[in-house]
Amino acid sequence: MSLNNFYFKDSSFFSLRTFLLCSALSVWTPVHGEVVVIGSNLPIIAAPGDDVILPCHLAPTFDVQGLTVEWSKPDLKPDPLDRLSRVEYVHLYRDRKEVPDMKMASYFRRTELFMDDMKHGNISLKILNVSEEDNGRYRCFIPKLRSRVKAAVVELVVDSNFAKTSTTETQLQTPDPQDTTPTNAARSRVAVVIVVVTLLLVLALAGFAAYFSRHIFHQTLKKHPEDDETEKQPLPV
Repeated sequence: MSLNNFYFKDSSFFSLRTFLLCSALSVWTPVHGEVVVIGSNLPIIAAPGDDVILPCHLAPTFDVQGLTVEWSKPDLKPDPLDRLSRVEYVHLYRDRKEVPDMKMASYFRRTELFMDDMKHGNISLKILNVSEEDNGRYRCFIPKLRSRVKAAVVELVVDSNFAKTSTTETQLQTPDPQDTTPTNAARSRVAVVIVVVTLLLVLALAGFAAYFSRHIFHQTLKKHPEDDETEKQPLPV
């Protein structure tokens, strides 16, 4: 194999490796300053009759007063036998006001957003007088948010054995939109990114080391061709 052929194949190999490395970094590395929707990693537990807050906010702080905010129950599915059926919302905010016409009847006059705090990215939902029928997962979603993370899920558990309080608002504080402390989910994503980037860097360094060692070897052969000529000369009779 000639040195030119070797160099061409190695160049193609490292071009592919560089492309894969850049692609992985673009996929796994979070965009600095990107606005994301953040919910709660822990379930919200309450007793029947309590008023609860399902925490959800945007980080960093972002004004959502002009955007649509949807709160729904993702585990509810439309009736497959009825083509016109649709899943209604727990709470729908559109055009800077609530839209009660598309709301589930069981939540009528029982839900509200913190309107004054929406300019700070607070889209937490308050539910009044909860019952065991309210159990389940709730999804907060901003469809027109320019972000890869437009939604978050919060679980509500209404347990009759839970100590009755006048309201769980004192225990379940709405997250401060100014608080930039990473959540457990954010820490997990950072850990995954670190592992992937470290693995790719190790592979890249190993490839570069192999390339340079081969390159130096061929340079050495090129500088001392007399060794090969000596081996090719016939032995004297």
